[in-house]
Amino acid sequence: MADLQPPAVAEEPTEDLYLSPPVQRAARLLRHIAEGDAITNMSRTARELGINRTTLLRLLHTLEAERFIEPQPNGQGWRIGVGLIGLTAQAFFSEDLVQTSVPVLTRLADTLSLSAHLGVLDGLEIVYLVRRVPNHRYASNIRIGSRLPAHAANMGRIILAYLPPERVDRLYAGSVLKAVTSHTAVTPAQLHAQLDADRACGLAWSDGNFEAGISSVAAAIFDVTGLPVAALNVSGHPADFAGAARRGQIATEVQAAAFEISQRLGWRNTPPRQSLTDHQSADGAQAVARASS
Repeated sequence: MADLQPPAVAEEPTEDLYLSPPVQRAARLLRHIAEGDAITNMSRTARELGINRTTLLRLLHTLEAERFIEPQPNGQGWRIGVGLIGLTAQAFFSEDLVQTSVPVLTRLADTLSLSAHLGVLDGLEIVYLVRRVPNHRYASNIRIGSRLPAHAANMGRIILAYLPPERVDRLYAGSVLKAVTSHTAVTPAQLHAQLDADRACGLAWSDGNFEAGISSVAAAIFDVTGLPVAALNVSGHPADFAGAARRGQIATEVQAAAFEISQRLGWRNTPPRQSLTDHQSADGAQAVARASS
């Protein structure tokens, strides 16, 4: 019996004669992957993009050859690749975000004697774009371009906290929230509880939540529309975060740095409130525990 194939999807014509349909299709596919579709169901993705499966397959192989996408581990679809990340990082550096952030993060690292970083959300991961370290034996060794799971890393958490909850649900639909440590949210209810706590604090704290022996705190950076476009954090040895006075200083400086960058990007809002006590910084872990019970 002949192999029955679903009918081809008619590809939408463009009304603008100066637009290139192949380029449009590639751009839409890249956006689809960046928004969380790993393309594990070819037929569904082809229907959503309005193209046929053969075209989709060719696009995937072409984008992989150009290193714009790369296969996920264990054959679980695709994700944005290092080639596109490199282009994006160059674009960011030539524009406002990175250029604005570098001097602020440099000053922040020197003021607090902690490593300072800037990251952006790419699908379900946080990608590091800037790293500034103090002259300190516990300086961060994370590399630019490193990727961490957004639901577990505090820069990812604070960006997700300020996204509409329904957008977070769409991002993680069908995804497995893998545990990095015992503090990691691994269910949608736990994730929303963690994000609610982070948003209420205005900061996402981590005391060994992602890596044992490392403490950090992250704040969101907003653009002119009020959406979170990035996050910054500082990290160091737990001893560098010890005591209410020290944590208060770190909270103040981190919030002020994020506010300064956001203002330079066009965000117009009141400065963040002063926070947080050690008791408040534990609220996220308590919320995750409550959500799991």
